Amino acid sequence: MIVGNVWATAADLWVGAVAFFFVLVQFPAIAILLSRLLQGPGRQPPLSPCQPTPDLLGQVSVVVPTLNEAERIGPCLDGLSHQGYEVREIIIVDSCSQDGTVDLVKAAQQHDPRFRLMTDDPLPSGWVGRPWALHNGFLSSSEGSEWILGIDADTRPQKGLVASLVSTATEQGYDLVSLSPQFILKSSGEFWLQPALLMTLVYRFGPAGAATDSSERVMANGQCFLCRRSLLTDLGGYTSARSSFCDDVTLARYAASRGAKVGFLDGAKLLQVRMYEGVAETWREWGRSLDLKDASSVAQKWGDLAFLLAVQGLPLINLLGLAALMAAGFHSLPVLVALTLNAALVIMRVALLWAIAPSYARTSAQGKWAFWLSPLADPAAVLRILLSSLRTPTQWRGRSYS
Repeated sequence: MIVGNVWATAADLWVGAVAFFFVLVQFPAIAILLSRLLQGPGRQPPLSPCQPTPDLLGQVSVVVPTLNEAERIGPCLDGLSHQGYEVREIIIVDSCSQDGTVDLVKAAQQHDPRFRLMTDDPLPSGWVGRPWALHNGFLSSSEGSEWILGIDADTRPQKGLVASLVSTATEQGYDLVSLSPQFILKSSGEFWLQPALLMTLVYRFGPAGAATDSSERVMANGQCFLCRRSLLTDLGGYTSARSSFCDDVTLARYAASRGAKVGFLDGAKLLQVRMYEGVAETWREWGRSLDLKDASSVAQKWGDLAFLLAVQGLPLINLLGLAALMAAGFHSLPVLVALTLNAALVIMRVALLWAIAPSYARTSAQGKWAFWLSPLADPAAVLRILLSSLRTPTQWRGRSYS
């Protein structure tokens, strides 16, 4: 009997200590998370399409980097051709595609003379392919354009995108602004995993449209990335992001550190994107850049990972474990507090599904029901960030890097 009482007391102490540890770690993490999410109600609303005005005539040069994009570039070319007279030129910078990408661009040229096809020079040592292509496009663009707009080939620009983007940047004094898109998903696996990966960005940097005071917390999206020509000239084009696999965030943070006004806005009404085919490609391709290690200090990278683990990776696991301990008779105060904190985090995560729902085109998508189960993928999403943080990519978009 005495041995049993000693064992029970030791178990109570051990469980209480573990629960207290989670409270100690998660409580400040929750405070940080709430400070970011509470910016949501005051954030700038999603941009809407608009018609160009005469003062925007020829103000924008669009640059689209391509490498074997024949299966995806069609909607992008079509969407760009429907932009107004604010677009002076659309420069397709191709990196020696081996599929039908070039043929599709040449066909678009027949209907819209603003399309211009060029091939970038061989990739220099120390450069990643995407920023190199964008840099070449910038150098080849017309000096008459006040703005340079980088667009990815897998995007689907909606009519009125460029006019809305430039008008907003001009009216609000932005030097650099990028948009979050509306994602097009097709399978239940994608709807299960992709929102969990997206949530890692929301938790770390807050919602699109929220103000950011620190250049180190600036977020950006290279899928639709507008920059003043004068700023890009001062920054040396894309040279500051030449070796980065998240060149958009690297360049945006560098610009912000130099005093530029940088914005990351909600563009769900202006831009759609179909990034990857299937859950495996989503895990492999998008997951390996979400750690943003090329744009972050070592301390920031691992600090963000610890934060994600506390508020996204562990809450569901902790909640189930703590509930089991409660059922087994462990009712100490630390256990009760830890259970409450993790239950609050899980409830918060589920509630955020309604907040991010407009970021997904779900009207006719198959497997869209899995979107509501995406919180179950949170531990996997944080694991993916960890794996990416530990590795440097050696393959990217058909290129090999040493």
